[in-house]
Amino acid sequence: MKIRICLFVSLLLVACNSSKRPRRERLLQGAWLLSKVEYPMGGIETFPVQGMRPLRIYEGDSLMLQCGLTQTASAMVVHQPYDQCGITVIDKGGGECLYLEDHDPHPLTMIDDTTMTIQLNGILFPWHRADDIAEEWGEEIHNIIVSNSQEDTQRFVLSPRERTQANVIHVLIFSTISCVFLLLLIGHVSWNNRKEKLRLQLQLKQIREEHEERPPSIRNVIERVEDEYFASKDYLALQHRIATGQRLKENDRLGIEEQLKKVYPGFTSQLRTLYPMSELEYETCLLIKLRIPPTDIAAVLSRDVSTISTVRSRLYKKVFGKKGSTREWDDFIRTMGA
Repeated sequence: MKIRICLFVSLLLVACNSSKRPRRERLLQGAWLLSKVEYPMGGIETFPVQGMRPLRIYEGDSLMLQCGLTQTASAMVVHQPYDQCGITVIDKGGGECLYLEDHDPHPLTMIDDTTMTIQLNGILFPWHRADDIAEEWGEEIHNIIVSNSQEDTQRFVLSPRERTQANVIHVLIFSTISCVFLLLLIGHVSWNNRKEKLRLQLQLKQIREEHEERPPSIRNVIERVEDEYFASKDYLALQHRIATGQRLKENDRLGIEEQLKKVYPGFTSQLRTLYPMSELEYETCLLIKLRIPPTDIAAVLSRDVSTISTVRSRLYKKVFGKKGSTREWDDFIRTMGA
């Protein structure tokens, strides 16, 4: 049993150590600058030469891009951005690697995380990481090398001022598009509001005309039906519930709707299409139609009297587009369907 436990622990340690090893494609990832060239006979050529240093950008263990680079106080100059090749890195351990450029092998030694040497025909090429260049200009240099590999252009200038100007242009374009979109959205909302306002005005006109142009005989019939309902057992039972302070339940509201449809057949449908009301607003209007005083409406709906007053005045403003009193809203509701 102890042997099995030891074997299991050993496997876990091996797995942990393996997981901590850097991924091979990250070995050379990023930008590298050449510092010097060391020849077998002892000669050394240091960089920059005439202000230019060779730069390589490695993209994992698959692609290497190369160009010359000159840094000034105000700009970055990319020279001869033509060299591209496929690469492969074979880790031999101990910092030693076999480095293949387009299948041509060269010894590569990782001195530390920031320095490596590549040997070519006995010549040593020490390269140093340039993370600042990769972070600041890596994308631009990559695009220049890739897109201009077949061109005759020898020199490209990368300027922070041009980048700032480009960013400003992008911001202006984005802001312009956003403003146009916002204006279109405002226009769309305004058009919809205008259509809704015209629809509501037409509906209010129809309600007024229906009420004013109703023949006396029809009015007499409606008044008789109203009188019969307000003297009925159902209405008296409702009044009793209100007088005893009982809150209206869902079934009570449905019953009120059914009773109103018998007395005022078109009232609830007109009310629903008049404005998208909340449940509180809708129930308040039903009770107004039943001639229930505001104080009793507040009691059966468990609301303050001030809340019921606010609901009525707010509905008047929403429907008519202007301020009005609570009494004006009550009078309007009582004329609907009657």
